[in-house]
Amino acid sequence: MSYIMESIKKAAEYVQGRLEGREPHVGIVLGSGLGKLADEIKDPLVIPYRDIPGFPVSTAIGHKGNFIVGTLGGKTVIAMQGRIHYYEGYEMNQVVLPIRVMICIGIKTLFVSNAAGGTNLDFKVGDLMIIKDHINLLPNPLIGPNLDELGPRFPDMTRPYAVALIKKAEAIAAEEGIALRKGVYVAVTGPSYETPAEYRYFRNIGADAVGMSTVPEVIVARHAGVPCFGMSVITDVAHATDEDDYVTDGEHIVKMANAAADRMSLIFARLIEEL
Repeated sequence: MSYIMESIKKAAEYVQGRLEGREPHVGIVLGSGLGKLADEIKDPLVIPYRDIPGFPVSTAIGHKGNFIVGTLGGKTVIAMQGRIHYYEGYEMNQVVLPIRVMICIGIKTLFVSNAAGGTNLDFKVGDLMIIKDHINLLPNPLIGPNLDELGPRFPDMTRPYAVALIKKAEAIAAEEGIALRKGVYVAVTGPSYETPAEYRYFRNIGADAVGMSTVPEVIVARHAGVPCFGMSVITDVAHATDEDDYVTDGEHIVKMANAAADRMSLIFARLIEEL
């Protein structure tokens, strides 16, 4: 067994031992400013990342660094209240370790969320965007010896985001009167925010939004055959960078994400209820 697989199993055994008999079937990743969704989880059990053997600790703004296990939408879920980013200096295997741990304890579906910059000129701050596809400009987390216990050497990525879940989300949003965008998310390393020229480049290669996360998580989930649903909160927009005094501010991004968290929480909860 590889050292990577050993670290996954060791962490998963610890988390499994803390679950008090609960069996999470849904995993959720809460991005910058979106940890508020954790407040909607009923009967929460908190497992700090720092307590899990070999686990990385989140250092990003708005990321508390806990697993929250409880009930949402009538289902038992395990939510990451804060994710791990490549820009924090972790190896990619560490970045995706929490996802693989959730897979090992039995999740059947993965929900991912993030705060993103809108490269699509029609987008405005506060928009919710369903991720229909992605472009990966981060190191691929599957590089290296394949973990055969988790999935195949060359996993199919034709539909990284489950079409059925996207359709359900659109129907739920229509019922609730929530406006949704749909687009392509491009993942970059960060931690610097994008220049105006980079925004133009990402738009030209087909991206509607840009961020520093999510895609590695989805890749390892799809490697293991777990369906994914993703949503971005647009917290800043490309056309604003044309203003001479514009500055991209991390605290403002978290604030904007928090403002949209209620709408996203409703969609996630309804989707989970219908699984």
